[in-house]
Amino acid sequence: MLRPSVDAVLAAVFVVSGSILPVHAAECTREGLLAAAESYLAAQTSGKIDGLKLASGFTYQQNNKATDIAKGLLSSPLKLDTNRTAADTVACATYTMFISSSGSKPYVVGTQLRHKDNNTAEISMIDTIAATTGDLFFDAKKTLKYIQAEDWSTIPEASRPSRDLLKHVGDGYLDMWTDAKASGSIAWGTDCERVEGSQYTNPCGKGLPKGGSSKSNGMRRYVIDETIGSVDVLCQFDSLGPWPDSHEVRVGADGKVKYVHTITVMKT
Repeated sequence: MLRPSVDAVLAAVFVVSGSILPVHAAECTREGLLAAAESYLAAQTSGKIDGLKLASGFTYQQNNKATDIAKGLLSSPLKLDTNRTAADTVACATYTMFISSSGSKPYVVGTQLRHKDNNTAEISMIDTIAATTGDLFFDAKKTLKYIQAEDWSTIPEASRPSRDLLKHVGDGYLDMWTDAKASGSIAWGTDCERVEGSQYTNPCGKGLPKGGSSKSNGMRRYVIDETIGSVDVLCQFDSLGPWPDSHEVRVGADGKVKYVHTITVMKT
């Protein structure tokens, strides 16, 4: 009896009754995202990018400008005082915040990593907002004190804010400079804390903008992590100036804003 060839067997696997079975895309996992973020932090600590697995067509962007990675912040080794990462398995991206307060040049940095086709083994984009001395309300040691006192523990699954709510809050916050009603669309916690650079405000729902600018804050890039109630938006803060900016907001289990962090670079 003749046996079917290997090609015939494979064809039978993929073709059933004249229909081609769908090929499932790779899954973007939280574990893979966090591992990539750790490799980024290791590169920043060492000042060497050799350990980063960069995809074909990789892009490095620093303060909203495409830059040679060899000439960017990653080429300078930094001692990191604290760091935290949010993971977005829908966008296959992460947001990592770190503070380096010692050394001749201190930094507060927010970075989004992106992965094409859900492939967390390779980084397709590193997108960094890096603030230092001279930027908006910059004082890395003061910022570090406030950040280290915060609680970013995982929110129980049944109480997590939805992805849609988190995006609404992120957009609503950035819209406050052009829309007088934007702040009223956000639920503010009574003990909410706002850290803008190193400027601390509690409760964070006071002293908010009520429109007035004709320029919307643009170039918005999102990382949303429902497990910790985080939305980070990298943008250009056009309402006040063409400033590279990161706004991260945490929404708690009660659906109200708990923390707001801003990193704003005033030199472009």
